[in-house]
Order: sequence, then C-alpha cells, then structure tokens
Amino acid sequence: MNPIGNLNKVFESRIRLGVMSVLMVNVNEEVSFNDLKELLEVTDGNLASHLSTLEENAYIKVHKGFIGRKTNTTYSITKAGEKAFKGHLAALEAMIKFNQ
Repeated sequence: MNPIGNLNKVFESRIRLGVMSVLMVNVNEEVSFNDLKELLEVTDGNLASHLSTLEENAYIKVHKGFIGRKTNTTYSITKAGEKAFKGHLAALEAMIKFNQ
C-alpha cells in the first residue's frame, strides 16, 4: 500500500501545516490571529486566506470578540481538524518508513 494517498491536500501548504501544528500544541486553548502571524512570520492577508481554507474545511473554529474596544479574533482546532491532522501526520510517518 502506498501511504502517499493518505496525505491530506489541505495540509500541503507550509502555513496551514504551521497553523494546525500550533493549534494542536495548544489543543485546549485559543490562539490569537496576531500570535499565529508572529509565530509563522506571515502577512495578515496571507494568514487570513489560509485560515479561511481551514475554517471552510471545518478544521478550525473562529472566535470573534473584543478586548476593550479592539476586536480580538482567536482560533481553536475542531475534533474533525484534530482527527484529519493526526491522519495526515500518520501518513507522513508511514511514507518515511515506506521509503527506508
């Protein structure tokens, strides 16, 4: 069996892979847009488009609120996102082992 077929195309982007990694490490917490932007060293627009893709696939939840008068957007991973990402990582590991 060729494990490459189990890779999830949504996670092929370095930025989406990074977002999911950060959210998996902080699985019980919300991570702010600015924290993600700083950790991944990307522009607002670039990050926003990748977050939209993850949200459209129901891999992340978006939480919008306010801190004082400033808007605050945070993100967390969904159960579906956690399952899909773990499956993607397992496929990567299988691919590495398959090629050794």
